[in-house]
Amino acid sequence: MCGRFDQSQTARHYANLMGWTDAVFDSESAPTTNAAPGTYRPVFHMQDGEHRVDDVFWSYRAKWAEGKVPIAINARFEKLANRYWSRLLKNGRGIVPAEGWYEWTGEKGHKQPWHIHRKDHGPLFLLALANFGPFVENRAEAGFVLVTDDASGGMLDIHDRRPVVLEADDARLWLDPGLSPQQAIELARQSAVPADAFEWHKVSTAVNRAGADGPQITLPLDD
Repeated sequence: MCGRFDQSQTARHYANLMGWTDAVFDSESAPTTNAAPGTYRPVFHMQDGEHRVDDVFWSYRAKWAEGKVPIAINARFEKLANRYWSRLLKNGRGIVPAEGWYEWTGEKGHKQPWHIHRKDHGPLFLLALANFGPFVENRAEAGFVLVTDDASGGMLDIHDRRPVVLEADDARLWLDPGLSPQQAIELARQSAVPADAFEWHKVSTAVNRAGADGPQITLPLDD
């Protein structure tokens, strides 16, 4: 899963890296090294032919599913075509840019957080699904989730699942409304950045506290 991520650059910085110099912004979220569920984060998507960057609530549950399924922060890649996610796969594909994400190892009460990032320290374009419409009763009705897949290679040492990450060119394709849901799934399957492109280091348990922020959170811990 992915329960926190490092989004320490501005939305405009990431938009420039995507080549979206004409993007329409409805985002006031400040950069953070410790983005947590239940907060609003900038999500890139296409709407009416426009490149848009909108602040969206991180957590999602369909309105009809209240009382039936829990609120989610991640969607499993292998389940994207099922009834629950298929509408968002068709009309709610998004990208969440980041510098890295966090996972935890160890026993409950003594868990060690790790910062996972690209070896070349390039940006991550994380696959997301979102309902970009308004909510009626619960903010999670109009929220987003990050798409995760089975981890592979050495990353299993940290966690058995990881966010699906694309390069900028493939991220733009993922957002293309002309791409069918099945084509989007195939794109993600074939083009995901492989596990061996990532590395990780231990970080302070300060990251455990939602609301903790600052560059010191991402610094490697001395063993």
